[in-house]
Amino acid sequence: MTAFSHFKLWSIGGGKGGVGKSVFTLGLGIALARLGKRVILVDGDLGGANLHTMVGLRYPPHTLEDFLLKKAPRLQDLVLDTPIAGVGLLCGADDMLGAANPTYFQKIRLLRELETLPVDFVLIDLGAGTSFNTLDLFNHSPGRIAVFTGLSTSLQNAYGFIKCALFRKLSREFSRQIEVLQLLYEESAFGDRTTACMDDLLKKIRRAAPEQWFRLAKVIKSYQVYLVTNMVKNDQDMMSAEIIRSVCEDFLNLHTEVLGHVLHDPIAEVAINQMVPSLLYERQNRLATGFTSIAKRILRLSRRLPGSKGPARKEEEQAPVVEVRREA
Repeated sequence: MTAFSHFKLWSIGGGKGGVGKSVFTLGLGIALARLGKRVILVDGDLGGANLHTMVGLRYPPHTLEDFLLKKAPRLQDLVLDTPIAGVGLLCGADDMLGAANPTYFQKIRLLRELETLPVDFVLIDLGAGTSFNTLDLFNHSPGRIAVFTGLSTSLQNAYGFIKCALFRKLSREFSRQIEVLQLLYEESAFGDRTTACMDDLLKKIRRAAPEQWFRLAKVIKSYQVYLVTNMVKNDQDMMSAEIIRSVCEDFLNLHTEVLGHVLHDPIAEVAINQMVPSLLYERQNRLATGFTSIAKRILRLSRRLPGSKGPARKEEEQAPVVEVRREA
């Protein structure tokens, strides 16, 4: 059993495509492996997998389709070696219509198997959008990372993704409390209206179902999301995570933490096009600094989050600071 067996699942989401979630997942996996950890990358985009091409595998011999269809009894039997020492890969299924919409029992079986993989960290690269399957994969992981860029559309989508994930969590937790569930659907992103703020919803639930109010507040308080700004080009981009953090606190009563930032570097596009993942971690690469800082912070967080032994030191709880020069 590994040192991080109780807190090894980390899901990378964000709602919007094109923000670099897959590159971030790959770069983070490489950084953790460079720090001596065993890592498995999981392509959680069950309908449009492409993570395998980024590690240089054109035609993977096995995918999650084999597990979902019970062609393989164990998920770990489908883990593929990659050119990166210490990093394995579970490929998503991009040629199977049903794979994008697994049944409830297929999903539960997949989630349980992910927890048993014999490594230190499992990083799940989620697809774009806010489908229930995507949100459930995100919520099942103790480590939840929302990735976005400094573009206003990306910030809007990131906040919308976090809000949908939170309300999905609440709707699952209170699925048998009809009064609470009705208010959640009326006030959430899944209903016809959008709640002004979480305080309004809590007040309504306190009046309608006072016995559930404290439990609801407790679930919200314990729901943790970590924020990463990707492709940072200037100081304005650097402030994006603080904007998301502030909006989540003001409107969702949600405590989020800034996990770090990754600077923009054209080498990322070269690495993807040439299918050479090692380019993401060259010594003079600006990407490597961000990936390494975030990987080290994840190691510290894993020691103080559920299933860990003791809290991290106070100075370790601060997000890494990366100096950014303005670009013309």
